[in-house]
Amino acid sequence: MRSAERHQVIVDRLREVPRVAVAELVEATGASDMTVRRDLDYLAAQGILKRVHGGAVPLLPSGAEPPFAARSEAAVASKRAIAAAAVERLRDGETILLDSGTTALEVARLLRHRSMTVMPLSLHIAHELADAPGIRLLVPGGEPRRGELSLVGPLTLASLRALRFDVAVLSPCAYSLDNGMTAYDLGDAEVKRQALEVATRSIVLVDGEKWDRSALAYICPADRPDVIVTDTAAPEEQRAALSQRGVLVEVVGAELRTGISSEPTRELEGTSR
Repeated sequence: MRSAERHQVIVDRLREVPRVAVAELVEATGASDMTVRRDLDYLAAQGILKRVHGGAVPLLPSGAEPPFAARSEAAVASKRAIAAAAVERLRDGETILLDSGTTALEVARLLRHRSMTVMPLSLHIAHELADAPGIRLLVPGGEPRRGELSLVGPLTLASLRALRFDVAVLSPCAYSLDNGMTAYDLGDAEVKRQALEVATRSIVLVDGEKWDRSALAYICPADRPDVIVTDTAAPEEQRAALSQRGVLVEVVGAELRTGISSEPTRELEGTSR
């Protein structure tokens, strides 16, 4: 099991119980005692947990946003597969509004050799595309959120309202049929809502870990996006329900997520509006 997968096991376990023991994690991950202790030390340095004798306890409340550094190591293969499928839907010459978040960062990495205009909603992504030869980079104003470096506030909203885009590529914090797309931060949710308003079409990136979850700030109904790109961990019955509502759901297969193949299998559900 790779380090990112072990970290995800640890984080998931700490969401369920108030304390986790090293011996329990050794059994769950198949890693050595020393490796698990190094993983705990790493996650403690990221502010996700606190080391205690023989194990760890969570530092983040259940409704708090995990740090960017920790999320960037979670479900990496799945996020890359989702990003690759989303990028195939973007055409050279288009104007793209690109959200913040770790999956959106994977999209940016795949756009470096494309030819289009991109406005990123994150300084992480602006830095990634700053020297991309074919990218015309537009950087909005706003206030970077500490750690996240996503741009929020009145200046960001004013920048969005002044422009129109062909595509908004968004990556919400959580997604459910009942509660729609949500975010942990109020300012971030407001920016995402505005992004939907100024784009002709929308592509939403939702890995399986985000389904059936809700965060504090409401963005939009579940069926507001034109296209949802997800993975095979997304609940099949919910994918079918979205298809019935007219949302095109693209599912990237498990092959790429598990590293078995370099090409993802894909399944389309529903019809685009």
